[in-house]
Amino acid sequence: MPPLLDRAQTLFVVLAGFFIANAILAEFIGVKIFALEDTLGLQPFEWNLFGQSGSLSFTAGTLLWPVVFVMTDIINEYFGRRGVRFISWLTVALIVYGFFFAYLAIAVAPAGWWVTVAQGQGVPDYQAAFAAVFGQGLWTIGGSVTAFLVGQLIDVSVFHRIRHATGERHIWLRATASTAVSQLVDSFVVLYIAFVLGPQQWPTSLFLAVGTVNYLYKMSAAVALIPALYLLRAGIRRYLGAERAAQLKAHAAAS
Repeated sequence: MPPLLDRAQTLFVVLAGFFIANAILAEFIGVKIFALEDTLGLQPFEWNLFGQSGSLSFTAGTLLWPVVFVMTDIINEYFGRRGVRFISWLTVALIVYGFFFAYLAIAVAPAGWWVTVAQGQGVPDYQAAFAAVFGQGLWTIGGSVTAFLVGQLIDVSVFHRIRHATGERHIWLRATASTAVSQLVDSFVVLYIAFVLGPQQWPTSLFLAVGTVNYLYKMSAAVALIPALYLLRAGIRRYLGAERAAQLKAHAAAS
């Protein structure tokens, strides 16, 4: 019986799986806001931007987005524009699919005993808690999905422009620069749709301040993960073999 997938196809499935799983998880856990300083046991850092001040608070989804950045760059490197665009559109469809069933799960009538089953854990109404966690507002969902898709399409374009200029050299440059441009758009688009156009109607100063803090965090994470990018490339080269890895990269660059 012939193998179901060759090594290149297996690699694409694994990368795509991690990419999609992390993106969907980031959407669902993003409802939680955590304090970075408290998590690290540090004194609160009172940033002051555009007349706004506060501590470093982020959505829990930011824990996973750096992994998505790395997966994007690796898929870009070996499978080109078509690979990233395919995975990005598929991810958006699956995020929408996930939220559809989350809303359906909220809408079905809860069993009476289940509503109070977690009272001993400090959750008096399990249905209300479930709805609060999984029932993110449509403005937030729309903003997040739109920002993700626009950011990914920008990322792949910038990545390949730099690749054409530098060849196979300086992967750190094309990975970091593509993330810098795409996440600049992503960080502000999601906030603008969700919180400026949405019902909260944030003032411009708050929008700019929160967007800037989120962008700086994402860029810090992208830079910190550059060694992981090189380690993944080395692992893929070993897994595929030098010749097959070179073939994939050449085809990706030409696509």
